[in-house]
Amino acid sequence: MTLLGGVDIAWSVAVLPDGSALVSERNTGRILHVPKPGTGGKATLAGRLPITRTEGEGGLLGLAVPGDFDADPVLYAYYSTESDNRIAAMPWRDGTIGEPVVILSGIPRGRNHNGGRIAFGPDGYLYVGTGEAGDTSLSQNLGSLGGKILRITTDGDPAPGNPFGGSPIWSYGHRNVQGLAWDSRKRLWASEFGQDTYDELNLIEPGKNYGWPEVEGRAGNPEYVDPVAEWPTSVMSPSGIAVGPDDAVYLAALRGQSVWRVPLNPDGSAGTPTRHLQGAYGRIRDIHFVGNRVWITTSNNDRADRLLSLPLSAVGTKAG
Repeated sequence: MTLLGGVDIAWSVAVLPDGSALVSERNTGRILHVPKPGTGGKATLAGRLPITRTEGEGGLLGLAVPGDFDADPVLYAYYSTESDNRIAAMPWRDGTIGEPVVILSGIPRGRNHNGGRIAFGPDGYLYVGTGEAGDTSLSQNLGSLGGKILRITTDGDPAPGNPFGGSPIWSYGHRNVQGLAWDSRKRLWASEFGQDTYDELNLIEPGKNYGWPEVEGRAGNPEYVDPVAEWPTSVMSPSGIAVGPDDAVYLAALRGQSVWRVPLNPDGSAGTPTRHLQGAYGRIRDIHFVGNRVWITTSNNDRADRLLSLPLSAVGTKAG
């Protein structure tokens, strides 16, 4: 079932407590408000972010809704400007966004590898996946926000307990993180774009080094954390990820034009991945579980991308 059509790259979906959703349109900076399915309403324009859009992967990227949204209705967005990537907070009222207030700027921006996924963790802090913007040296540089997972407060400050003192950095050695999700044990999982060899699913631990650009995929080097699962780039290119009601990780694949399901074990290892929806909707950018349905967005660069609602069986979800 199509919940929204005619989108110019539907990059991120954020579900509101009332069952409606927001969709970011990467190429225009628009945020679209999709009514709760079954209510009969039509999608409306909630507002627009002041993006600078050039060729490549920048624009309006991730959206996030905090757990206390009902008490304090503020949304968060990750977007590109002429000079950087940044995160803004936006008040929400009567189906529209207010003036964005920048809480974090200076995230490196490039033609490619802009990261862009943001999500609130079980601890209430905002986690941010960034890319190295095409400069591989940034991933190992703890003085740069590029090629990292960040953990910040809603004011944009480094969250208490971060591993590098007053730094927002939570983990480093990443190439381009576009997926963040937590399982029932509150473990953080992240998807990682490889270059030519392997894409990755990583179990994220604070302060750890995930190896880029020194390694790609599993290396068995104790200086770096190996991925829990890896795939040839031809079958994956992972963007958004979600943890399903069965506590498996689901990865939206762009080049692979699929959803991959990865069962998780209590010890943090993974079972055998399975591939679903191969070629059915083209490139898949984001994925969420909403009620007893799975929502995906397409990313086919044709100004006709969609937000779709599918039965759980479409992606191989097991009974929870």
